[in-house]
Amino acid sequence: MRTMVLWAPDWPVVAVDVPASTPAAVLDKGQVLACSQAARAEGVRRGMRRRDAQSRCPDLVLREHNPDADARAFETVLTAIEELSPGVAPLRPGLCAISVPSRFYGGEAEAAAVIAERLVELGVWDVRAGVADGLFAAEQAARRALAQDSLVVPEGGSAQFLRDLPIDVLDDVDLVGLLRRMGLLTLGDFASLPAADVHTRFGTHGALLHRLARGQDAQPISRRQVPPEFEATLVLEPPLELVEPIAFSLRTTAEAFVTDLAGHGLVCTTVLIEVDADGSLATSRRWMHPRWFGPTDLIDRVRWQLSVDGAIRAPVDAVRLIPEVTEPLGDHADSLFGGGPDERVERGVARVQSIVGHEAVVSVTVQGGRGPAQRRLLAPWGERPVAARSVGLPWPGSLPPPAPATVYPEPQQAMVVGAEGQPIGVTGRGMVSGEPTRFRAAAGADWQPVASWAGPWPVDEQWWDEAAARRIARFQVVGVDGSAFLMIVEGGHWWTEARYD
Repeated sequence: MRTMVLWAPDWPVVAVDVPASTPAAVLDKGQVLACSQAARAEGVRRGMRRRDAQSRCPDLVLREHNPDADARAFETVLTAIEELSPGVAPLRPGLCAISVPSRFYGGEAEAAAVIAERLVELGVWDVRAGVADGLFAAEQAARRALAQDSLVVPEGGSAQFLRDLPIDVLDDVDLVGLLRRMGLLTLGDFASLPAADVHTRFGTHGALLHRLARGQDAQPISRRQVPPEFEATLVLEPPLELVEPIAFSLRTTAEAFVTDLAGHGLVCTTVLIEVDADGSLATSRRWMHPRWFGPTDLIDRVRWQLSVDGAIRAPVDAVRLIPEVTEPLGDHADSLFGGGPDERVERGVARVQSIVGHEAVVSVTVQGGRGPAQRRLLAPWGERPVAARSVGLPWPGSLPPPAPATVYPEPQQAMVVGAEGQPIGVTGRGMVSGEPTRFRAAAGADWQPVASWAGPWPVDEQWWDEAAARRIARFQVVGVDGSAFLMIVEGGHWWTEARYD
């Protein structure tokens, strides 16, 4: 099996997405790691210090080296190559190997040209290919190919090709230095030594490099596993306009989607649903699930997405299910002794949601905040709530537990007075102006004596913004009948925020 190595010179510069005509360099620890062809034309070289490089080229664009960004950018290249020839073996960012797909493209040089043309479309302007019997010889051939060209070593000719290469191409600084001191300056000089003597003098690693120098690279390339494609698409022929026929047609696709994931030991917890109408994308929405999506859950989400007013204005051509977050099936399996979520309750709630609307059934969780209304976080049933404020942060002025059970959608107008009927307030220093004696929890409600009270908890919010600034104080007030309320006073006016049940 012949091997092709594809090499993109100066990959760290290519990965930072700098135009090819711009002199640019990537620095690592203050030294030039890689530079563009335009920078080399100005005299910039690898290994230069920052100051020396800028003195040669004042307009030099400098970037710090980011190995993770190099790998992420090269992933796009690997994916593009896999579309033409599966089984790519990444060696390092900017360098990869494949088995030569010569028969399909009409020859080894022709295959290299097709792959190079595809990578140029991605913006990789300089791709060089080398083809040989082994990985080592193919890499050396790629490094000696011309820009946007390939160098093909004839079958059985790897040893002849490697013979005149300098000994420095071996990836072992200590061994190369020793060989140079011994007067062995080329791979051919090193290859001419007896294999037994090399193994005795230089050990196993030296023997391996000796075999490479002789063109005896029998180690096969280690191809990466092509990631499975879990996206499922329903193509409607002819296109449909009504929601229910579309949902009914999706059942087989949804079942295959879930089964395919389960076959790889995965479940989908976040799915992107895209709907095409009249040949173009009509609606796209990301759905999350508190557990994981089953076929019926997916069909319900599609039904809700299509039922939104104005979502579909033309017949639907296709529906795509794209898993965005997958998790191991074992993390969501029921425990040995039960204790998992009751599926009948989930199905019942989901059925109600399908009747009254997705946003009409919500679940309640707690997020950070000072008041009960701020701490309440509502999310549609079946979606994971995303907190706007962290619970773990300190919240000065927040209430001590227990929290009130009933939080009113809108604060109700209230009143608290002292023994002589005078309104009770809070001074600028947070002091109560008098002893609360009677209160009314809502407009039109009966007055009742105060059995006990606690507070104030002053809150001075957004004092830096005059329009949004708010200065309030909270009180807990208990009536003689046992009813307890959370009240606030702001600007001399009283309001009831919540009730303790």
